[in-house]
Amino acid sequence: MTSTTQTPSAPTFWPVALCWLAVAFDGFDLVVLGAVIPRLLDSGDLGFTPEAATAAATIGLCGVGIGALAIGPITDRHGRRITLIGCLAWSSLMTLLVAASPSVEVFIGLRFLAGLSLGGLLPIALAYMSEASREGRAGTAVTRTMTGYHVGAVLTALLALWFMEHLGWDWHSLFIAGGVAGLVVVPLLWAKLPESGAYEAARASGAEGTQSTSASIRGLVQGSYLRISIGLWIASFMGLLLVYGLNTWLPTIMREAGYEVGAALTLLLVLNVGAVAGLVVGGWVSDRRGNKPSALAWFALAAVFLAGLSIKLESETLVYVAVFVTGFFVFSAQVLVYAFVGLLYPTDVRGTALGFSAGIGRLGAILGPTITGALVSAGIAYPWGFYVFAAAAAIAVLALLIVPAMAPVPDPARTS
Repeated sequence: MTSTTQTPSAPTFWPVALCWLAVAFDGFDLVVLGAVIPRLLDSGDLGFTPEAATAAATIGLCGVGIGALAIGPITDRHGRRITLIGCLAWSSLMTLLVAASPSVEVFIGLRFLAGLSLGGLLPIALAYMSEASREGRAGTAVTRTMTGYHVGAVLTALLALWFMEHLGWDWHSLFIAGGVAGLVVVPLLWAKLPESGAYEAARASGAEGTQSTSASIRGLVQGSYLRISIGLWIASFMGLLLVYGLNTWLPTIMREAGYEVGAALTLLLVLNVGAVAGLVVGGWVSDRRGNKPSALAWFALAAVFLAGLSIKLESETLVYVAVFVTGFFVFSAQVLVYAFVGLLYPTDVRGTALGFSAGIGRLGAILGPTITGALVSAGIAYPWGFYVFAAAAAIAVLALLIVPAMAPVPDPARTS
Protein backbone atom coordinates (compact mmCIF):
# COMPACT_ATOMS: atom_id res chain seq x y z
CA MET A 1 0.00 0.00 0.00
CA THR A 2 1.12 3.53 -0.63
CA SER A 3 1.23 6.23 1.97
CA THR A 4 -1.59 8.74 2.27
CA THR A 5 -1.38 11.63 -0.18
CA GLN A 6 -2.73 15.10 0.46
CA THR A 7 -2.97 17.94 -1.98
CA PRO A 8 -1.31 21.16 -0.83
CA SER A 9 -4.19 23.51 -1.52
CA ALA A 10 -7.90 23.65 -0.80
CA PRO A 11 -10.28 22.30 -3.46
CA THR A 12 -11.94 24.83 -5.75
CA PHE A 13 -15.65 25.63 -5.89
CA TRP A 14 -16.84 23.05 -8.41
CA PRO A 15 -15.42 19.89 -6.80
CA VAL A 16 -16.78 20.94 -3.41
CA ALA A 17 -20.21 21.85 -4.79
CA LEU A 18 -20.56 18.78 -7.00
CA CYS A 19 -19.51 16.29 -4.32
CA TRP A 20 -21.95 18.00 -1.94
CA LEU A 21 -24.73 17.65 -4.51
CA ALA A 22 -23.92 13.98 -5.10
CA VAL A 23 -24.27 13.26 -1.38
CA ALA A 24 -27.51 15.28 -1.30
CA PHE A 25 -29.09 12.76 -3.68
CA ASP A 26 -28.35 10.04 -1.12
CA GLY A 27 -30.21 12.24 1.39
CA PHE A 28 -33.11 12.44 -1.06
CA ASP A 29 -33.27 8.65 -1.03
CA LEU A 30 -33.32 8.59 2.79
CA VAL A 31 -36.64 10.44 2.87
CA VAL A 32 -38.40 9.89 -0.47
CA LEU A 33 -39.89 6.47 0.28
CA GLY A 34 -41.18 7.57 3.68
CA ALA A 35 -42.77 10.59 2.02
CA VAL A 36 -44.64 8.60 -0.65
CA ILE A 37 -45.58 5.44 1.27
CA PRO A 38 -48.64 7.02 2.99
CA ARG A 39 -49.89 8.12 -0.44
CA LEU A 40 -49.32 4.68 -1.94
CA LEU A 41 -51.08 2.95 0.96
CA ASP A 42 -54.03 5.35 0.94
CA SER A 43 -54.58 5.03 -2.80
CA GLY A 44 -53.72 1.33 -3.09
CA ASP A 45 -51.87 2.26 -6.27
CA LEU A 46 -49.81 -0.59 -7.80
CA GLY A 47 -51.34 -2.89 -5.18
CA PHE A 48 -49.23 -1.50 -2.34
CA THR A 49 -49.76 -3.01 1.11
CA PRO A 50 -47.85 -2.45 4.38
CA GLU A 51 -45.91 -5.64 3.64
CA ALA A 52 -44.98 -4.38 0.17
CA ALA A 53 -43.87 -1.04 1.64
CA THR A 54 -41.63 -2.85 4.12
CA ALA A 55 -40.17 -4.95 1.29
CA ALA A 56 -39.52 -1.84 -0.82
CA ALA A 57 -37.68 -0.14 2.03
CA THR A 58 -35.64 -3.22 2.97
CA ILE A 59 -34.71 -4.30 -0.57
CA GLY A 60 -33.79 -0.74 -1.51
CA LEU A 61 -31.42 -0.55 1.45
CA CYS A 62 -29.96 -3.94 0.49
CA GLY A 63 -29.19 -2.50 -2.94
CA VAL A 64 -27.53 0.53 -1.36
CA GLY A 65 -25.42 -1.70 0.89
CA ILE A 66 -24.31 -3.96 -1.96
CA GLY A 67 -23.51 -0.92 -4.08
CA ALA A 68 -21.39 0.64 -1.34
CA LEU A 69 -19.41 -2.57 -0.88
CA ALA A 70 -18.87 -3.06 -4.61
CA ILE A 71 -18.00 0.50 -5.60
CA GLY A 72 -14.86 0.87 -3.48
CA PRO A 73 -12.58 -1.43 -5.49
CA ILE A 74 -14.03 0.00 -8.73
CA THR A 75 -13.27 3.61 -7.81
CA ASP A 76 -9.80 2.64 -6.54
CA ARG A 77 -9.10 0.95 -9.87
CA HIS A 78 -10.78 3.30 -12.37
CA GLY A 79 -10.84 6.67 -10.62
CA ARG A 80 -13.18 8.83 -8.56
CA ARG A 81 -14.52 11.00 -11.37
CA ILE A 82 -15.93 8.46 -13.81
CA THR A 83 -17.41 6.22 -11.12
CA LEU A 84 -19.19 9.15 -9.45
CA ILE A 85 -20.64 10.27 -12.80
CA GLY A 86 -21.75 6.73 -13.63
CA CYS A 87 -23.37 6.17 -10.24
CA LEU A 88 -25.36 9.41 -10.35
CA ALA A 89 -26.47 8.85 -13.96
CA TRP A 90 -27.68 5.29 -13.28
CA SER A 91 -29.40 6.06 -9.97
CA SER A 92 -31.16 9.10 -11.49
CA LEU A 93 -32.40 7.09 -14.46
CA MET A 94 -33.68 4.29 -12.22
CA THR A 95 -35.37 6.83 -9.92
CA LEU A 96 -37.10 8.39 -12.92
CA LEU A 97 -38.28 4.95 -14.08
CA VAL A 98 -39.73 4.23 -10.63
CA ALA A 99 -42.37 6.86 -11.41
CA ALA A 100 -43.50 4.77 -14.39
CA SER A 101 -43.69 1.47 -12.49
CA PRO A 102 -46.65 -0.64 -13.68
CA SER A 103 -46.66 -2.90 -10.61
CA VAL A 104 -45.39 -3.13 -7.06
CA GLU A 105 -42.87 -5.79 -8.13
CA VAL A 106 -41.35 -3.50 -10.76
CA PHE A 107 -41.35 -0.63 -8.24
CA ILE A 108 -39.36 -2.72 -5.75
CA GLY A 109 -36.99 -4.00 -8.44
CA LEU A 110 -36.23 -0.49 -9.69
CA ARG A 111 -35.64 0.69 -6.12
CA PHE A 112 -33.06 -2.09 -5.76
CA LEU A 113 -31.35 -1.13 -9.03
CA ALA A 114 -31.30 2.54 -8.01
CA GLY A 115 -29.84 1.55 -4.65
CA LEU A 116 -26.91 -0.27 -6.26
CA SER A 117 -25.56 3.01 -7.64
CA LEU A 118 -26.87 5.27 -4.89
CA GLY A 119 -24.70 3.28 -2.49
CA GLY A 120 -21.63 4.46 -4.38
CA LEU A 121 -22.32 8.20 -4.22
CA LEU A 122 -21.36 8.70 -0.59
CA PRO A 123 -18.08 6.71 -0.41
CA ILE A 124 -16.81 8.11 -3.73
CA ALA A 125 -17.62 11.72 -2.82
CA LEU A 126 -16.07 11.35 0.64
CA ALA A 127 -12.94 9.71 -0.77
CA TYR A 128 -12.62 12.59 -3.24
CA MET A 129 -13.05 15.31 -0.61
CA SER A 130 -10.77 13.58 1.88
CA GLU A 131 -8.02 13.51 -0.74
CA ALA A 132 -8.69 17.09 -1.85
CA SER A 133 -8.58 18.56 1.66
CA ARG A 134 -5.61 20.41 3.05
CA GLU A 135 -3.58 18.56 5.65
CA GLY A 136 -5.29 18.77 9.03
CA ARG A 137 -8.65 19.71 7.50
CA ALA A 138 -10.01 16.29 6.53
CA GLY A 139 -12.62 16.36 9.31
CA THR A 140 -14.09 19.63 8.08
CA ALA A 141 -13.97 18.49 4.44
CA VAL A 142 -15.86 15.25 5.15
CA THR A 143 -18.43 16.67 7.58
CA ARG A 144 -19.07 19.68 5.31
CA THR A 145 -19.71 17.33 2.39
CA MET A 146 -22.03 15.19 4.52
CA THR A 147 -24.22 18.21 5.32
CA GLY A 148 -25.49 17.60 1.80
CA TYR A 149 -26.94 14.29 2.97
CA HIS A 150 -29.12 15.88 5.63
CA VAL A 151 -29.89 19.02 3.62
CA GLY A 152 -31.06 16.69 0.84
CA ALA A 153 -33.28 14.89 3.34
CA VAL A 154 -34.73 18.14 4.69
CA LEU A 155 -35.34 19.59 1.20
CA THR A 156 -37.06 16.39 0.07
CA ALA A 157 -39.42 16.54 3.05
CA LEU A 158 -40.14 20.22 2.36
CA LEU A 159 -40.66 19.52 -1.34
CA ALA A 160 -43.18 16.80 -0.49
CA LEU A 161 -45.06 19.24 1.75
CA TRP A 162 -45.03 21.91 -0.98
CA PHE A 163 -46.28 19.46 -3.61
CA MET A 164 -49.14 18.40 -1.33
CA GLU A 165 -50.15 21.97 -0.55
CA HIS A 166 -49.83 23.58 -3.97
CA LEU A 167 -49.92 20.93 -6.70
CA GLY A 168 -52.20 18.23 -5.36
CA TRP A 169 -49.35 15.83 -6.05
CA ASP A 170 -49.51 12.11 -6.58
CA TRP A 171 -46.67 9.81 -5.57
CA HIS A 172 -45.02 9.93 -9.00
CA SER A 173 -44.06 13.59 -8.70
CA LEU A 174 -41.30 13.24 -6.11
CA PHE A 175 -39.51 10.47 -8.03
CA ILE A 176 -39.74 12.50 -11.24
CA ALA A 177 -38.30 15.55 -9.48
CA GLY A 178 -35.40 13.55 -8.00
CA GLY A 179 -34.60 11.72 -11.23
CA VAL A 180 -34.66 14.85 -13.38
CA ALA A 181 -32.55 16.80 -10.88
CA GLY A 182 -29.91 14.06 -10.88
CA LEU A 183 -29.78 13.91 -14.67
CA VAL A 184 -29.32 17.69 -14.78
CA VAL A 185 -26.29 17.43 -12.47
CA VAL A 186 -24.60 14.66 -14.52
CA PRO A 187 -23.41 16.98 -17.35
CA LEU A 188 -22.07 19.39 -14.72
CA LEU A 189 -20.04 16.58 -13.18
CA TRP A 190 -18.67 15.68 -16.62
CA ALA A 191 -17.70 19.26 -17.43
CA LYS A 192 -16.54 20.58 -14.06
CA LEU A 193 -15.26 17.70 -11.90
CA PRO A 194 -11.57 16.88 -12.41
CA GLU A 195 -10.03 13.62 -11.29
CA SER A 196 -8.79 13.52 -7.70
CA GLY A 197 -5.25 14.91 -7.56
CA ALA A 198 -4.19 12.34 -4.97
CA TYR A 199 -5.57 9.51 -7.09
CA GLU A 200 -3.73 10.75 -10.19
CA ALA A 201 -0.48 11.10 -8.25
CA ALA A 202 -0.79 7.56 -6.89
CA ARG A 203 -1.66 6.20 -10.34
CA ALA A 204 1.35 7.96 -11.84
CA SER A 205 3.53 6.24 -9.26
CA GLY A 206 2.15 2.89 -10.38
CA ALA A 207 -0.03 2.20 -7.32
CA GLU A 208 -3.45 2.89 -8.81
CA GLY A 209 -5.09 1.16 -11.75
CA THR A 210 -3.04 -2.01 -11.27
CA GLN A 211 -4.34 -3.28 -7.95
CA SER A 212 -7.01 -5.95 -8.28
CA THR A 213 -10.31 -5.94 -6.42
CA SER A 214 -9.17 -8.81 -4.20
CA ALA A 215 -5.92 -6.99 -3.41
CA SER A 216 -7.85 -3.84 -2.45
CA ILE A 217 -10.03 -5.81 -0.06
CA ARG A 218 -7.06 -7.68 1.40
CA GLY A 219 -5.45 -4.33 2.10
CA LEU A 220 -8.22 -3.61 4.63
CA VAL A 221 -7.45 -6.63 6.78
CA GLN A 222 -3.68 -7.02 6.55
CA GLY A 223 -1.49 -6.46 9.59
CA SER A 224 -2.56 -3.57 11.84
CA TYR A 225 -5.35 -2.65 9.42
CA LEU A 226 -7.43 -5.63 10.59
CA ARG A 227 -7.94 -4.04 14.01
CA ILE A 228 -8.62 -0.65 12.42
CA SER A 229 -11.20 -2.08 10.00
CA ILE A 230 -13.06 -4.08 12.64
CA GLY A 231 -13.33 -1.08 14.95
CA LEU A 232 -14.51 1.28 12.22
CA TRP A 233 -16.95 -1.24 10.74
CA ILE A 234 -18.61 -1.80 14.12
CA ALA A 235 -18.82 1.95 14.75
CA SER A 236 -20.28 2.55 11.27
CA PHE A 237 -22.82 -0.26 11.77
CA MET A 238 -23.98 1.24 15.06
CA GLY A 239 -23.95 4.78 13.68
CA LEU A 240 -26.25 4.01 10.76
CA LEU A 241 -28.44 1.85 13.00
CA LEU A 242 -29.06 5.05 14.96
CA VAL A 243 -29.53 7.29 11.90
CA TYR A 244 -32.13 5.08 10.22
CA GLY A 245 -33.75 3.85 13.43
CA LEU A 246 -34.38 7.41 14.58
CA ASN A 247 -35.51 8.70 11.18
CA THR A 248 -37.98 5.83 10.87
CA TRP A 249 -39.46 5.51 14.36
CA LEU A 250 -38.71 8.62 16.45
CA PRO A 251 -42.13 10.28 15.92
CA THR A 252 -43.92 7.03 16.78
CA ILE A 253 -41.87 6.51 19.94
CA MET A 254 -42.49 10.09 21.06
CA ARG A 255 -46.22 9.67 20.54
CA GLU A 256 -46.12 6.46 22.60
CA ALA A 257 -44.50 8.52 25.34
CA GLY A 258 -47.57 10.76 25.35
CA TYR A 259 -46.06 13.86 23.77
CA GLU A 260 -48.15 16.31 21.77
CA VAL A 261 -45.34 17.26 19.40
CA GLY A 262 -47.28 18.13 16.27
CA ALA A 263 -46.66 16.66 12.84
CA ALA A 264 -44.22 13.78 12.62
CA LEU A 265 -42.51 15.41 9.64
CA THR A 266 -41.76 18.50 11.77
CA LEU A 267 -40.02 16.31 14.35
CA LEU A 268 -37.88 14.73 11.63
CA LEU A 269 -37.01 18.18 10.27
CA VAL A 270 -35.80 19.25 13.72
CA LEU A 271 -33.76 16.04 14.02
CA ASN A 272 -32.05 16.58 10.65
CA VAL A 273 -31.49 20.31 11.18
CA GLY A 274 -29.69 19.33 14.39
CA ALA A 275 -27.66 16.89 12.29
CA VAL A 276 -26.50 19.64 9.92
CA ALA A 277 -25.46 21.85 12.85
CA GLY A 278 -23.63 18.93 14.45
CA LEU A 279 -21.74 18.23 11.23
CA VAL A 280 -20.48 21.80 10.96
CA VAL A 281 -19.32 21.89 14.58
CA GLY A 282 -18.08 18.29 14.60
CA GLY A 283 -15.73 18.82 11.67
CA TRP A 284 -14.30 21.97 13.23
CA VAL A 285 -13.71 20.21 16.56
CA SER A 286 -12.23 17.15 14.85
CA ASP A 287 -9.62 19.18 12.98
CA ARG A 288 -8.54 20.96 16.16
CA ARG A 289 -8.79 18.22 18.79
CA GLY A 290 -8.13 15.14 16.71
CA ASN A 291 -10.52 12.78 14.99
CA LYS A 292 -10.41 9.93 17.50
CA PRO A 293 -11.13 11.94 20.67
CA SER A 294 -13.83 13.88 18.81
CA ALA A 295 -15.56 10.73 17.51
CA LEU A 296 -15.37 9.14 20.97
CA ALA A 297 -16.83 12.24 22.59
CA TRP A 298 -19.60 12.55 20.01
CA PHE A 299 -20.74 8.94 20.36
CA ALA A 300 -20.53 9.14 24.17
CA LEU A 301 -22.66 12.30 24.22
CA ALA A 302 -25.06 10.68 21.75
CA ALA A 303 -25.49 7.79 24.20
CA VAL A 304 -26.19 10.21 27.06
CA PHE A 305 -28.78 12.27 25.16
CA LEU A 306 -30.48 9.21 23.67
CA ALA A 307 -30.89 7.76 27.15
CA GLY A 308 -32.07 11.18 28.31
CA LEU A 309 -34.97 11.11 25.84
CA SER A 310 -36.47 8.34 27.99
CA ILE A 311 -37.16 11.00 30.65
CA LYS A 312 -40.58 12.60 30.16
CA LEU A 313 -40.38 16.37 29.61
CA GLU A 314 -43.32 18.63 30.38
CA SER A 315 -42.60 21.36 27.84
CA GLU A 316 -43.11 20.81 24.09
CA THR A 317 -40.35 23.35 23.45
CA LEU A 318 -37.95 21.29 25.54
CA VAL A 319 -38.91 18.20 23.54
CA TYR A 320 -37.87 19.89 20.30
CA VAL A 321 -34.66 21.14 21.91
CA ALA A 322 -33.89 17.61 23.14
CA VAL A 323 -34.51 16.15 19.67
CA PHE A 324 -32.33 18.87 18.07
CA VAL A 325 -29.43 18.16 20.45
CA THR A 326 -29.80 14.42 19.92
CA GLY A 327 -29.59 14.88 16.14
CA PHE A 328 -26.62 17.21 16.67
CA PHE A 329 -24.52 14.44 18.22
CA VAL A 330 -25.96 11.21 16.79
CA PHE A 331 -25.69 11.92 13.08
CA SER A 332 -22.39 13.78 13.12
CA ALA A 333 -20.85 11.00 15.23
CA GLN A 334 -21.46 8.62 12.32
CA VAL A 335 -19.85 11.02 9.83
CA LEU A 336 -16.74 11.38 12.01
CA VAL A 337 -16.27 7.65 11.42
CA TYR A 338 -16.06 8.35 7.68
CA ALA A 339 -13.53 11.11 8.35
CA PHE A 340 -11.55 8.60 10.41
CA VAL A 341 -11.52 6.18 7.46
CA GLY A 342 -10.13 8.88 5.17
CA LEU A 343 -7.42 9.66 7.72
CA LEU A 344 -6.21 6.11 8.44
CA TYR A 345 -6.19 4.36 5.04
CA PRO A 346 -3.78 5.10 2.18
CA THR A 347 -4.95 6.41 -1.19
CA ASP A 348 -4.79 3.10 -3.06
CA VAL A 349 -7.48 1.49 -0.85
CA ARG A 350 -9.30 4.56 0.48
CA GLY A 351 -12.30 4.16 -1.83
CA THR A 352 -12.59 0.49 -0.88
CA ALA A 353 -12.27 1.36 2.82
CA LEU A 354 -15.02 4.00 2.63
CA GLY A 355 -17.21 1.69 0.56
CA PHE A 356 -16.90 -1.15 3.09
CA SER A 357 -17.51 1.21 6.01
CA ALA A 358 -20.64 2.58 4.34
CA GLY A 359 -21.78 -0.85 3.11
CA ILE A 360 -21.42 -2.58 6.46
CA GLY A 361 -23.05 0.45 8.03
CA ARG A 362 -26.06 -0.10 5.76
CA LEU A 363 -26.60 -3.44 7.47
CA GLY A 364 -27.13 -1.40 10.63
CA ALA A 365 -29.49 0.83 8.62
CA ILE A 366 -31.61 -2.24 7.93
CA LEU A 367 -31.40 -3.67 11.45
CA GLY A 368 -32.13 -0.39 13.28
CA PRO A 369 -35.70 0.13 11.98
CA THR A 370 -36.35 -3.62 12.26
CA ILE A 371 -35.42 -3.82 15.96
CA THR A 372 -37.24 -0.61 16.80
CA GLY A 373 -40.30 -1.72 14.83
CA ALA A 374 -40.39 -4.93 16.88
CA LEU A 375 -40.29 -2.85 20.07
CA VAL A 376 -43.14 -0.70 18.74
CA SER A 377 -45.20 -3.81 17.93
CA ALA A 378 -44.54 -5.13 21.43
CA GLY A 379 -45.68 -1.81 22.95
CA ILE A 380 -42.36 -1.18 24.73
CA ALA A 381 -40.66 1.23 22.31
CA TYR A 382 -40.88 3.87 25.04
CA PRO A 383 -38.60 3.87 26.91
CA TRP A 384 -36.74 0.76 25.67
CA GLY A 385 -36.20 2.09 22.17
CA PHE A 386 -34.07 4.90 23.59
CA TYR A 387 -32.13 2.46 25.78
CA VAL A 388 -31.37 0.31 22.72
CA PHE A 389 -30.20 3.39 20.81
CA ALA A 390 -28.03 4.49 23.75
CA ALA A 391 -26.51 1.01 23.95
CA ALA A 392 -25.67 1.12 20.23
CA ALA A 393 -23.84 4.43 20.71
CA ALA A 394 -21.96 2.98 23.70
CA ILE A 395 -20.87 -0.04 21.62
CA ALA A 396 -19.54 2.37 18.99
CA VAL A 397 -17.44 4.04 21.70
CA LEU A 398 -15.96 0.69 22.72
CA ALA A 399 -15.24 -0.19 19.09
CA LEU A 400 -13.42 3.09 18.43
CA LEU A 401 -11.24 2.60 21.51
CA ILE A 402 -9.34 -0.16 19.65
CA VAL A 403 -8.66 2.09 16.64
CA PRO A 404 -5.35 4.03 16.67
CA ALA A 405 -5.49 7.81 16.40
CA MET A 406 -3.01 7.95 13.50
CA ALA A 407 -2.41 5.89 10.35
CA PRO A 408 0.01 2.98 10.74
CA VAL A 409 3.52 3.37 9.35
CA PRO A 410 3.49 1.75 5.85
CA ASP A 411 5.13 -1.64 5.58
CA PRO A 412 7.54 -1.50 2.59
CA ALA A 413 7.16 -5.25 2.10
CA ARG A 414 3.46 -4.77 1.35
CA THR A 415 3.67 -1.56 -0.70
CA SER A 416 2.01 -2.03 -4.06
